[in-house]
Amino acid sequence: MHLMYFTEQPMSAYPAEEALKQGGVSALMFSNKYFDPAEGSRLYNERLTEYLYAEEMGVDGIMLNEHHNAPFCMQARVNMFASILAAQTERVKIVLLGNPLPVNDNPIQIAEELGMIDMVSKGRLVSGFVRGGGTEQLANNVNPAYNRERFAEAHDLIVKIWSEPGPFRWEGNHYQFRVVNPWSLPLQKPHPRIWIPGVSSAETVIWAAEHRYPYICLNTTVQQTLDIWGMYDDAARRVGYEPGPEQRGYLIRCHVADNKEKALQNGQEFMWMLGEFTGLGHPVWFSPPGYSSAASRKLRAQTQVGRRADPFEKQLAEKNIICGTPDEVIASLREILRETRPSILALWGNDGKVSHKDSMDCIRLMGQEVMPALREIGDELGLNSPFDLDTPVSLAQTPEQELNPVGV
Repeated sequence: MHLMYFTEQPMSAYPAEEALKQGGVSALMFSNKYFDPAEGSRLYNERLTEYLYAEEMGVDGIMLNEHHNAPFCMQARVNMFASILAAQTERVKIVLLGNPLPVNDNPIQIAEELGMIDMVSKGRLVSGFVRGGGTEQLANNVNPAYNRERFAEAHDLIVKIWSEPGPFRWEGNHYQFRVVNPWSLPLQKPHPRIWIPGVSSAETVIWAAEHRYPYICLNTTVQQTLDIWGMYDDAARRVGYEPGPEQRGYLIRCHVADNKEKALQNGQEFMWMLGEFTGLGHPVWFSPPGYSSAASRKLRAQTQVGRRADPFEKQLAEKNIICGTPDEVIASLREILRETRPSILALWGNDGKVSHKDSMDCIRLMGQEVMPALREIGDELGLNSPFDLDTPVSLAQTPEQELNPVGV
């Protein structure tokens, strides 16, 4: 298995009572006058220390993401923290899940930045791409109606940059460049692996399968995950290959502590961005008009952080949140792995106001006790890492897929 450590890097040092006065709404429109740069500096440096410790404790990958205009995530530019880790780590994969392509007006610059990260890290980059949440479109002044089109075209341009020598000209529907000829290209050939994360968009699941990219389910329930695998497998077979666990990834909230009481106390912090403490947002912000299809929009409205989540106790019972001692966590994850069978597993270790010390303890217990057991379980279930199998990094477009207009 490929085992990763993740945290949202929350800006938890803010006056929650001010957000509660606004009904708990703290995404997009909660004023940044409540942001404290001194506390931000402390939190950034604590997260960096934790990431470096995660490598020391033996994790395979460090997962990073990006959000805007919300205290639940301090990663305003995923490539920035990735570049720091590229220089300061030695072994761990740097997994970006990911760059929100539609909110960027220059895919060439994204390709260059990722090329630099891959070279500095000596080929340890996994370049995930995302459409970006609905709030990201509003925060970056991008028309959500063109989100999927811009995502697909930016992806195609970046892959072409990485795969074919320039100079060439690009004349697409959303991006036009007279000269494409960057002198910053990835070390990995033909290009870094591309993984696609998501929650509820059937179209994105199918697109990932058509390109043979692993799809990473972001804290979905077991049943939602199995439904996604069904869609993915059907699409993969339509384009001519048999998918396996190496195309399946799963992110789950999971906090480990030396005792049950501490684990439950810190596990409760996962609820802070799910509307129990703050973290709510208006549904139209998360799924603005035009952002997704009618079917996906309906599903997103049912599952996204636009309403209060299930109570903590229910999420524990249904294993949407896992917290406990190492033995308790291993037992729960064993059940999940048996049911969902992903070869890529990301453990979302900490959130909210979990202290730096408790975060470090969680990482230590994950590395020393939980992950070795998970590797054994993975071997029993035949969940081989994509890197061990040397799986293809992509699948050529099928004739049925519509190509962007490109002039060379």
